[in-house]
Amino acid sequence: MRPVAPRSQAHAALGRAIARARARRDMSQEELASRAGMDRTFVGGIERGEENPSFDKLLRLARTLGLAPSELVAAAEREERRNS
Repeated sequence: MRPVAPRSQAHAALGRAIARARARRDMSQEELASRAGMDRTFVGGIERGEENPSFDKLLRLARTLGLAPSELVAAAEREERRNS
């Protein structure tokens, strides 16, 4: 299977922010997905920047990670600046 490119730099940055927050909590993708009520492959796609999460899913991910949605978005903005 051919790798899928990120939708955009912003999607890739959001994915990296989620992956970093998850790793800091020593949480697997499976655990994050389960706690957030999502499929693990969808969470993996978000972390790779391939999927575009809805606002509801973004809220669920942030809350599952113990973050305010604004904190998650700010982390994504920092990731985007770091990689631009």
